[in-house]
Amino acid sequence: MIRPQAGRGASAPVDLSCGTPDAVTHKRSGRVAALDPTIALASTGSKTGAAIVYVCITCRRAGEADAEPRPGAILAAATAEAAHGTEVCVRPVRCLANCTRGPSAAIRCNGSWSYVFGGLDVACANALVEGARMLACAADGILPWRGRPEPLKRGLIARVPPLDFEELNVEEDLK
Repeated sequence: MIRPQAGRGASAPVDLSCGTPDAVTHKRSGRVAALDPTIALASTGSKTGAAIVYVCITCRRAGEADAEPRPGAILAAATAEAAHGTEVCVRPVRCLANCTRGPSAAIRCNGSWSYVFGGLDVACANALVEGARMLACAADGILPWRGRPEPLKRGLIARVPPLDFEELNVEEDLK
């Protein structure tokens, strides 16, 4: 189970490595899963261009009573298990600032657009991993609509351009 630490805000440091130190073995599958939100959940130790799924571990559904474990933490653990054996890295984060449409997750790759999704649940874990794999293979850095898992169509909150993005022909489009 992943639990946020009391008194640590969303800007608190999080280990961005893709290793699994201080992890435990999942009882059912025998796979390794992290217990502490400061430890990244991952399927490989690669940090080179692999897709990353960030899952908010403090998320709960709007109007839902505060309970432990939080639905976001459950989604993070399920996504890490779904990513096992793939090149997708899963990292827990404390807040994606999408509280009215939680649980939330984001997908990114180097040089690609980043995507934020909301209204997710534990059943969306495989969709997040599949979407991350699709984004990693997208030559134009845009997650294709065709073939995208349904939860990533209806749950799309935002698409954010890469840091070095420059729109072509903006002046032409504004005329």
